[in-house]
This record gives sequence, structure tokens and C-alpha cells, in this order.
Amino acid sequence: MSRLARIHSVVAAAAGICLFASTARYNIYAGPQAAGFGGGNGQHIQHVLLISIDGMHAVDFINCSNGVNGGDPYCPNLAALAATGVNYLNTSTSKPSDSFPGLMALMTGGSPRTVGAFYDVAYDRTFDPPAVTTGDGVAGAPGLCTPGGTPSGYTTEFDEGIDYNKTLLNGGAPAGVDGGIASIDPQRLDRNPALGCAPVYPWNFVRTNTIFGVIHAAGGYTAWSDKHPSYSAVSGPGNGTNVDDYYAPEINSIPVNLPNVAGCNPLPDQTAVSSSNTWTDSFANIKCYDQLKVNAVINEINGKKHNGIGSAPRPVILGMNFQTVSVGQKLIEKSLNLTGGYLDAIGTPTPSLQSEIEFTDAAIGSMVAALKQNGIYDSTLIIISAKHGQSPIDSARYLGISNSSGDPITTSPATILANAGCIPYSESPLNPTGIGPTEDDVSLIWLSSSCTAADAVSTLRSTSPTTNNIAGIGEIFSGPNLETYFNAPGIPPNGDPRTPDIVVTPNIGVTYSGSTAKLAEHGGFSRDDTNVMLLVSYPSFQASTVTTAVQTAQIAPTILEALGLNPNALDAVQLEHTQLLPGVQFNSNGGR
Repeated sequence: MSRLARIHSVVAAAAGICLFASTARYNIYAGPQAAGFGGGNGQHIQHVLLISIDGMHAVDFINCSNGVNGGDPYCPNLAALAATGVNYLNTSTSKPSDSFPGLMALMTGGSPRTVGAFYDVAYDRTFDPPAVTTGDGVAGAPGLCTPGGTPSGYTTEFDEGIDYNKTLLNGGAPAGVDGGIASIDPQRLDRNPALGCAPVYPWNFVRTNTIFGVIHAAGGYTAWSDKHPSYSAVSGPGNGTNVDDYYAPEINSIPVNLPNVAGCNPLPDQTAVSSSNTWTDSFANIKCYDQLKVNAVINEINGKKHNGIGSAPRPVILGMNFQTVSVGQKLIEKSLNLTGGYLDAIGTPTPSLQSEIEFTDAAIGSMVAALKQNGIYDSTLIIISAKHGQSPIDSARYLGISNSSGDPITTSPATILANAGCIPYSESPLNPTGIGPTEDDVSLIWLSSSCTAADAVSTLRSTSPTTNNIAGIGEIFSGPNLETYFNAPGIPPNGDPRTPDIVVTPNIGVTYSGSTAKLAEHGGFSRDDTNVMLLVSYPSFQASTVTTAVQTAQIAPTILEALGLNPNALDAVQLEHTQLLPGVQFNSNGGR
């Protein structure tokens, strides 16, 4: 059975339906075209620069390019790209709107229903625990997994916790290696008893292939930079090498001086460099962190490896994610009396957030300058979007869990159900050393065998009713309602082992993180969470705006189409019928 047939079988069985009667009608692209990328259609597009500005809403782009409340514009480089670009105003990220499913939507053209990535920290009913406890507390159990045995079901973790050493910028990789797949400790990975208890690497955790795999198989050199070694899931499937140059300095490491980054040796914010800090604790230091990846992209544009050492082919596809805007939207930096977020409901940024947007815009401008200096700007398609948004935009509406008298939100759905004995211990908020439940401004709940979904929903409704909504519950998705988004939960062949039994989306502004250093979060289904910017820019395009609803998942097949490759080479595009983005048509002139 082919890998695509296996994916087809697993997903269709988990959903309890047959998604396709046959895939024979698809002409799946399997090799390089003689004329090179874009050559098959006579196109001029030879490269794609893909950027995720994590958190960047569509309204953020409107405001920064036009000015807000009579003020001056503050993203001139993005505005210049829009002058030869298509701007999509009604773009939705994945649901949940977290970094991991959001990233995989960009790279696969699929949703968690097909790709199987629900959150950095989630659950799989067919996996067993890792051999060693992860850096974030997912408990190891070396003797628990039996090859071919019945799995226990366990929390999955694809963030900093699977690094050899999450406190180090290179994730604890061997000396001389600056971060990437060599930073992943296989003993901290969940194990699959169906595959002899083999560790589940990120690139094989995802069920479908990615644009990097398709382009790499077609002979194209590929590069990507992101915030965790675990996000090498973009390289799936295989052995982790579909991304030829993957760079992932650990964002949750202890901030250190960066001698090769201008203005960052020493770091500009010395109040946030202790052993308890990470790069996201500072408006200033996060810029230094992101500049590492900006430098990597520019090195790759210049025909070098990401570290600037040694020559390399210029990538057919390359890019990175920015964290600066996300930090600017969320952070309360008490040590410097600085607050991010927004001043009002129309998205006027605080000075701290505006500074992050301005940094990101300048960084993108430096990439565009490098493309022009190398003579490849006219052959490069630039796509800028975001893995997720951030909620609430109206920062005054933020409500976190608090025990203070008079605060309305005092608990979370997972805590309510843990107290009722319904949550597996690896997911439970009552586990004092564990990683905790999957909750931000969403609550994903996997139940233990002692509770049914119907009983758990009844407990949530009675414990947090509308008249005394102590968990701020907005909507509860389970059963048929949940299946409008995802496959039915369960054990194959009757259900999907990764689908939560219950998803709770809270009222706008409510978050379950419990942090007092934040005033926004992401992960939920609200418009603030999901409506992100999407700009597709190419020198021969005419500026235009598309207002019809689109999804970030449509970026992946559009990239392949632009390069002259078959979008149906992506498994998720076939399985979900993902469409190309409207408003762009690639022709013999490389334009619309």
C-alpha cells in the first residue's frame, strides 16, 4: 500500500466516511521538470519567499499601511509589496489557531482533520509515553511501551520540551551545531507500539506531506527557519531532510548575548536575561532573537547556508516566522512598566506593539533588498501571512483566571473535568509535575475512559452555567457538532485517535493560561484568533483586494502552482479538496 493510500485509509476510517472513491484521476507530480521550476508553464517565478508574522491580523496590516486615527503609516515595506500584490481581507487560519496546526496548514494545505496536528501539546490514543521525561514535564515511562501491544494513549509534545536542553539557544545540539533536527532528543518523543515502539519524530507525526517534500523531490533546494527544533515537522515525512537548510534557534531558551547581531551584544534588555527568562519576556530581546532568523534568510538569498558559512544553492522556497508581533500583542513587561496590545477596539497599537510591527516591516524590507541585490526579486513570489491571530484585539476585554474577589473567571474546563475524574493524568491540571492541559483561549479535552463526552458536557454546563459562568464558556463542541470541524474521536477504525472529545471556546477575551504577564492569547476559533493578513506579491501583479473568504491552507497549493508543480502532489489538497487562492493566475509572464 502506498503512503498516500495509507493516509487515505487512516483518515477515512477515523472519520467513519470515505473521503474519496479513488485517487486515480489525479496526476501526481513526481519529478523535476526539464525546464526548471516554473518552466512547465513558461512562468518566471523561480523562488518563493514565505513569511509568517505570527499574530498579524488583517486589520493590523490595514492600520500599519494606511495609518490609524489620522496617524502616519508605519509599515512602508509591506505597503510597497501591496502595491504589486493581492491583499486578502477575509483570511482564516486553522482551527485551533495555534502555531503548530497553523504552521502545518501553511505547509500542507490541510486542517487537523487530515494532518493530525491539533496543538503543540495534544494527545494520541495510540501512543505510549516517551522513555525520558520531557523538558516540560511529560512523564517518561521507559518500560511501558510493548512492540505490537495495546497503547495506553498519551500526551504528545512538539515544542521545546523535546530538545536535549531547552535552556540553550541551540536546543542542546552537539557542539558547533546551531539548532535544528540535531537538537531533538529521541528519548523524549512519544513511542508508537504499532511500529515497534519507535520514537515519533515531528516530521513523521504529521500524516501528510508538505510543500518542502514536493519541492525537494522535484530537485529544488529548500530552507526554513522557525522557533523550535520540533517544527521540523515541516520536513515531513521521511527522515527530516526535506528541508535542506532548517534553522530553529529555541525561542524558549535563556536569552544570551548575540555577538553576530547588531545591537544585541549585550542584549538591549538586561532586565530579562535571568535563568527564569525566555526570549518572549522582552519587547527588545525578542527583536534580537528574530534577527537571527532574518540574517539566516538573507544569507540563503545570498547563496550561502543559513549561518553564512559555505555556499549553497539559492532556495526554491525559503522563509521564516516572526515572533515580534505576537509578543507585542501579548506581553506585559512589568520590570520596565511596558504594556503591549491595543489601545481600542479598532486595533490602534500601543507604542510597544507598534515598535514590534515596525521592526518586522524593516526586516522584511531587508530581505526584499537582498533579493534585488542578487537579481532575483523579479523571479520571486513573496507571500506574507500568519500562523495565527491573537485575541482579544480590544485589550480591555481580556480576562484571565483569577482567585481575586469579584473576578468572574476562576477556573477552566479542564480543571472542572479533572476534579470530576475525567482527564487522563498526563493531561490533568491536577498533575503537579506534568505539562498540564491544552488550554489557552481554547480548551481541548481528551477524556479518560471513566467519563463519556455527554456526561462531561453536562458537568461543564452545570458547573459553569450562563448565569454564573466561572469558566467563561462560550461554546461547547462535541459529538456531531465537533465533527463539523474534525474526524470523530476514538480508536481506529472507529475514530481518530487525535481528535479531542470536547472543544470549548470561551467568551471573547477569556483565556485559561493563568499568566499575569499577558493580555492576549491564541488557539481559539474567534475572528480575532483566526482573521490574519495574507498578501501575495509579485512585481508584475496589479494591486487588488479580495474580500471573499479564504484560508491559509490555500497558500500551499498556490505555491506549487506558482512554481509549475502540481498542487495535487499534496496529500491534504487531495483529501480536503483545498483550492488555489482566488485572484491570482500564473501565466507565461509570471503574473496574473
